[in-house]
Amino acid sequence: MTVYGFHASHEQVPPADLLAAVVRAEGAGFTAAMCSDHFSPWSVRQGESGFAWSWLGAALQATGRIPFGVVNAPGQRYHPAIVAQAIGSLAAMYPGRFWAALGSGEASNEHITGDRWPRKDVRNARLRECVDIIRALLRGEEVSHDGLVTVDRARLWTRPETVPPLVGAACSEATARWCAEWADGLITVNAPRETLRRIVDAYRSAGGAGRLHLQVHLSWAPDLGTARELAHDQWRTNVHGPPASWDLDSAELFDNVSEHVSPDRVAESVNISDDLGRHAAWLQEYADLGFDAVMLHHVGKEQSAFIDAFGAKVLPQLDVTRPPAAVAEGVR
Repeated sequence: MTVYGFHASHEQVPPADLLAAVVRAEGAGFTAAMCSDHFSPWSVRQGESGFAWSWLGAALQATGRIPFGVVNAPGQRYHPAIVAQAIGSLAAMYPGRFWAALGSGEASNEHITGDRWPRKDVRNARLRECVDIIRALLRGEEVSHDGLVTVDRARLWTRPETVPPLVGAACSEATARWCAEWADGLITVNAPRETLRRIVDAYRSAGGAGRLHLQVHLSWAPDLGTARELAHDQWRTNVHGPPASWDLDSAELFDNVSEHVSPDRVAESVNISDDLGRHAAWLQEYADLGFDAVMLHHVGKEQSAFIDAFGAKVLPQLDVTRPPAAVAEGVR
């Protein structure tokens, strides 16, 4: 059985509309939700960038029981002690309903501090320091640290009774293998099936025992032409893999380098169909690959028709389950 959740895209939808969408998604049968924590959208056409943490507090309150996750990049835009405080407060208010995925970030969000954007190996090392700091703070320890980040006698005074999972974000086999060393689970984004299989195998073979999450980009409309046009308009800036996706530093630049991206190219990274049965089959394939949670991101700005259609016609075709409580199992 697999969790099928709703991905809330702050880059595309205003926060109030996104709050209404996630409430609607819970009512339609989605059993989880997540979002990413970005400062900038991927395109000027997307045109939004709400603050994930304040939205998460409202969303957890507005929904009845579904858990939420967020993908965050500590170390530059966020000091790890502040991330630990944010995680700790949400997990204390909503026990078992919150988890965080941690990654090394993208320049489009992190450059705003004015600090130099480090090499990938340095960003990974910085992330690992941040993970250890966040975990120690969530355990109630006082932390001082001198390294790629500096911490002076930090202590969390408000903490959850149980530490929530800290999940690793990975888009490659190498990163998935590295995440197995420290993460309580793994999250990645949709890719060709064989690529996803290799990422899963890399994490598991390196000893990764946590839950596997997948964020799936999809486009649905009652007719195929509209679904293709919608995906091309909203998501053609997101077809670029690393290092471009890491290092381009503005929505305008993403638009410039994506000017000639074709609809067929977009269809390589977005599941596009007007056939709800085809979407259900794609989602089942992800479950068959071993993903415990599949988070659906409809790449359009308008979410209601997608939520209603998938709730009525797609989720009933799948073996949907509710997730276990979001609690770190203490294996790291």
